[in-house]
Amino acid sequence: MNFEMSEEFNVFKSKIRDFVEQEIEPVALQVETESKIPETIMARIRELGLFGMPIPKTYDGLGLTTLEEMMIYEEITRTNACFRSRIGTSNGIGSMGILYDGTEEQKKTYLPRIATGEWTTAFALTEPDAGSDAANIRTSAVLEGEHWVINGAKQFITNAEYAQLFTTIAVTDETRRTHGGFTAFIVERDMPGISIGPADLKMGLKGSHTHEVIFSNCRVPKDRVIGGQPMVGKGFHTAMRVLDKGRLSMGACALGAAQKMMELCIDRVHERMDRGETADDLQAAHFVLADMATQIHATRQMLYHAATKRDQGENVTHEASMIKVFGTEMASRIAGYAMDIFETDGLLTKNRIEMFLRDVRLYRIYEGTSEIQRLIISRKLLDRKSRK
Repeated sequence: MNFEMSEEFNVFKSKIRDFVEQEIEPVALQVETESKIPETIMARIRELGLFGMPIPKTYDGLGLTTLEEMMIYEEITRTNACFRSRIGTSNGIGSMGILYDGTEEQKKTYLPRIATGEWTTAFALTEPDAGSDAANIRTSAVLEGEHWVINGAKQFITNAEYAQLFTTIAVTDETRRTHGGFTAFIVERDMPGISIGPADLKMGLKGSHTHEVIFSNCRVPKDRVIGGQPMVGKGFHTAMRVLDKGRLSMGACALGAAQKMMELCIDRVHERMDRGETADDLQAAHFVLADMATQIHATRQMLYHAATKRDQGENVTHEASMIKVFGTEMASRIAGYAMDIFETDGLLTKNRIEMFLRDVRLYRIYEGTSEIQRLIISRKLLDRKSRK
C-alpha cells in the first residue's frame, strides 16, 4: 500500500516537527514537574490549527485525513505525552460524535469553536463501574418536557477542567440499554447541574488532568441530543464509532513515544562507545535496538494501513483493536528495554526514560484495555457469519 503524502502535507508535518523540537521539547520537563502546559504553548497549538485536524475546512478545521492525523500525533508524542492528550479529545472522542452523527445546525454551532481551540471538549463515558466495558454505564437521562434531566457521575474525564462541551453518554431506556437505550448528548459547561471534581493524582501524564464529572439534575435541552430526535437511543453506536478512531490514535501515540525512546537509546549507546566500551560489551544493547526498530516498523505499517483503509470508507474496528493492543504493549516493552540500556540513569527524570515508561503504561488502559481489545479481536475471529 502506498503511503506517499502530498507536498502540502509534508510541509505541514515538517512545521509540526519543528514546533515540537524547538518549542515543546524545551518545556517538556517543566510540564512534568509543574503539571501544567504554559499558555504560550497552548496559544501556538491553537495558531497551528491542532485542535481541529480532522474537522472539515467547511467548519474551520484543517480537514486532515485519518492517516495524516495519525502522522501528526506521531510527531507530537515524541515529547511529553500530555501535549497530545490536551488536544486529543477535541480531535477525537470529544467532537467526532457531532461530526459523524450531529445535525447540520449542531455542526455549524460547535465544530468551528472546537476547530479553532476556542472551546475544548471532553468525552463523558467512563464511570466507576463502566470503564472498558461501556455497556455498564448507569448515568441516566429522563425526558421532562423540553429538557432531558441527567443524573450520574463520570470519572477519569480528560480535560474536564478546561472543557466547555462534554459529549455525554447516558441511559435513556433501561430496558434496552446498548440495544437502543443509550443516547449521546451535548452538555455545555454552563448548564445548571454539572460540576467538576478535583484533579486525579496519577502516575503519568502529569500535565494532562482527569476529573470526576457529576451530573445532578442537569437539564439539557432536547435539541442537544447528538443527531436530534432520530438519534435518541443510538448513543452506544455513536460512542463505538468514535472509539474506533480513538484506538488508532492510541497506537499513533505509542508509536511516537517508542520512536523517541529508541532515538534516546541510540544516543546512549553512542555515548558508551565514545567512553571506550567495545562492540562485545554492547552486544546486548545492539540486539535490543534491533528489536526496537523491528517492532516500531511493524506498528507503523499496521497503523498506516488501517488509517488508509478508514480513509477509504472501510470499517476498521477489528484492525483498530489490533493496533491498540499491539502498539501500546510494544511501547511498554520498549520503555523496559530503554531502562535496561540507560541502567540506573534511566531512573532520572532528566533523561526522560522513566517519564515515558509511566506515560506509555496508561496507553494500555485508555480507549479500552488490552484485555478488551483481545475480546473484540477474538469475537470477530470466532464469528461464523464474518467468514461467510
